[in-house]
Amino acid sequence: MSNALLEDLEWRGLIAQSTDRKELESALTKPISLYLGVDPTAPSMHLGNLVVFLVLKRFQLAGHRPIALVGGATGLVGDPSGKNDERTLNEEKIVAEWVSKMRKQVEKILDFKDKEVSAKLVNNLDWTKSISALELLRDIGKHFSVNQMLAKDSVATRLSSSGISYTEFSYQVLQAYDYLELYRRDQCKLQIGGSDQWGNIVAGLDLIRKIEGGSAHALTVPLLAKSDGSKFGKTASGAIWLDESMTSAYEFFQFWLNSDDADMPKLLKVFSMKSKAEIEELIEKVKTNPGAREAHRELAREMTAMIHGQVMAKSVEEAAKALFGQAEIGDLDLKTLDSALSQLPKTTIKKGDPYPTWVDLLAATGVVESKSAARRIVKEGGGYLNNKKVESEDFTPSKADLLHGKYLLLRKGKRDLAAVEVEG
Repeated sequence: MSNALLEDLEWRGLIAQSTDRKELESALTKPISLYLGVDPTAPSMHLGNLVVFLVLKRFQLAGHRPIALVGGATGLVGDPSGKNDERTLNEEKIVAEWVSKMRKQVEKILDFKDKEVSAKLVNNLDWTKSISALELLRDIGKHFSVNQMLAKDSVATRLSSSGISYTEFSYQVLQAYDYLELYRRDQCKLQIGGSDQWGNIVAGLDLIRKIEGGSAHALTVPLLAKSDGSKFGKTASGAIWLDESMTSAYEFFQFWLNSDDADMPKLLKVFSMKSKAEIEELIEKVKTNPGAREAHRELAREMTAMIHGQVMAKSVEEAAKALFGQAEIGDLDLKTLDSALSQLPKTTIKKGDPYPTWVDLLAATGVVESKSAARRIVKEGGGYLNNKKVESEDFTPSKADLLHGKYLLLRKGKRDLAAVEVEG
């Protein structure tokens, strides 16, 4: 079982570093507890967090007991990893609110009902807040070599640029203490994390060895990048979040659907819970018939259902079809329509003002360079209002055309969409 799990992770490109492979394989021959930590540095987790949490989920499916740690304590300090400058410290109340939100997101990813491998949620503030500064320095800090701490990549990088505060310098001590505490409480024998966390995780292994005389393991996951080298999970509008109020379910679905063909093999391996054979079949379809976007659609359905639920996944897929005339646009509920249109080029009309022509509206959205270009589109038969062809250059929409009394959907040709919103 263990070999199969690690081999599957390797095939998916999900192992960057690990402690001794043979010892890790031996440890995984029977169920173990393992953990992954995430700090509440924002109100929501993002796709980068999801990469590693899905690795934790794969361990759970292989029969191991996952522990998800939300860093109510470490989130107050700030991790220097991957940062060129000091983090802005958030108030304890705000961090506590973010911890609560992240708990709900974790519950969508891991299984908390299976009696044998039920996931566990912990907050490191529960054991850190009671430790005095003297206890931390005497009982934990004495086991850390400053020379070794300075050599960690996250620290060395900052020292060579903007410098680092004692607060962030001490972050690795707190993370190491987390591993020690979970080793004691839950017999936790493995910590996983992003590859930028290797130094912090290894510090925990050293602490367990020095204080408990025990051994544990570490495994890190590569930081995911697109085929062009850019950061994965980022769009022109910002990060792709798991919280619907920050990234709508429709936008989330569209992110996967619109992913570059060159990225799809990697994305399928990293994110999909489908089998190797199923993924290889989808990858082949990308090669032979990329225009169908079957693999993109399958991944979009799977990920949206996981994070936003099956009902919402179906709803946003229908919305996507409706926008392009493959389903009835008038059947969409207002919430779904709001979400779908929020990402489009948009112009507004004040309530009570006269409606401009279709040509004027399209030009106002910026989809075309000029009104003359919009007129040409109508002449060529490529202009649509709410998916119905516009026959005249002088056509003017009316109140009766509004979707939910609020929106008009404009389309140029097959794919270029824009929205009009009536305000007030």
